[in-house]
Amino acid sequence: MAYDDQNVFARIVRGELPCNKIYENDHALSFHDIAPQAPVHALVIPKGRYVSMADFAAGASADEQAGLFRAIGGTAEALGVVEPGYRLLTNTGPDAHQEVMHLHFHILAGKRLGPMIAGGPMPPSHRG
Repeated sequence: MAYDDQNVFARIVRGELPCNKIYENDHALSFHDIAPQAPVHALVIPKGRYVSMADFAAGASADEQAGLFRAIGGTAEALGVVEPGYRLLTNTGPDAHQEVMHLHFHILAGKRLGPMIAGGPMPPSHRG
């Protein structure tokens, strides 16, 4: 899938649209989600032009990769959700309901979130 330079996250990175910033470094930015799905809901995005995790893994430099993962950890710390915990989620493609075709991670926290997939608890061997 081709990257669209006019997607909302690209426009936020360029400063064309505002965001409620939480954390920023040279390679990533995090901000509060405008339609939160949990009491704490933040988005962490790379500043580069990446559609998915596969795209990012194949094309991002080591500095970009480290910067993104530092931003995830720094955002969780800034939000105060490291303990008791949070969910880190990324959706890729239409089957996963990716709405913006720019790689992004959701940090969800602030309550007990329940099973990862609707329909009941996961078997003990699949809990993580």
